[in-house]
Amino acid sequence: MDLTLLAGARRLLEIHARELPQRDDLCGAFCGALALGAAGLDEHDGEPLDQDAVALAAGSVISGTREDGVLPHGETGRRDYRLRIPQIEDSDLSGTTAAGVHEAVETLSAGALSSIPLAGPWSAETLGSLFDAAVTRERPVALIANFATQHLWGSHASVPQLLAYLLDGRLAGPPPDWRVGHFACVVGRVAGPRGSLYAVADTYPALGDRGVHMQPAECLAAALERADMPAGGMLAVIHAQDAGALRAAALAAGLREELWDNGTIAQEPPA
Repeated sequence: MDLTLLAGARRLLEIHARELPQRDDLCGAFCGALALGAAGLDEHDGEPLDQDAVALAAGSVISGTREDGVLPHGETGRRDYRLRIPQIEDSDLSGTTAAGVHEAVETLSAGALSSIPLAGPWSAETLGSLFDAAVTRERPVALIANFATQHLWGSHASVPQLLAYLLDGRLAGPPPDWRVGHFACVVGRVAGPRGSLYAVADTYPALGDRGVHMQPAECLAAALERADMPAGGMLAVIHAQDAGALRAAALAAGLREELWDNGTIAQEPPA
């Protein structure tokens, strides 16, 4: 078996452990802040580049009240916003758009980073090709996944279940933890003889081991495809100098470069 981490993954995981959990409705902004931090960008115009700063730049909106079923089991939510984030009554429309995260990362990095939006089609093969291309980069790369959680394994798979998948290809994992559209970061991969597990840095400590869990390639690809929800995809956040090579590899693998509508609305970010 072979373990591979993306460049910048260890720094991303250090920030991830420090900043957990996400604030309510800010999973996309939380992941955008991790991508910026992994690249060594901690502040912009004298302000910290945290999830609130990304949320404002991305046009995120938060729900006025939290509805049942929107948090994983064991989480109580977090509404201690550092900045004033616009509110909306309809919680089905709250959150952050893929376009918002994309634009916020490029704006807050002052062009140092490129965000490449990849809308699919997603399969174990196209996911693997993207990761293969990303892992060859020496400068930090962050893969921000926008997926449907109901297609994932539950985040507390046992070691025997993980090994049965890697060694025998058995897709017999625990049931999903929850059913929402969500953002999280993919940081690494364990490749075995019969399958590949991807390491996901999620936004709640109740998921996996303090927010980190492993997902089979087939499940992660189905979650990205989001056939039963508004569309999903992956933002590849990479140094601008490396964007051309990664873009070419993704397109050669059959992925489409385009932004998707994940069902969230956006506010105009402040000037």
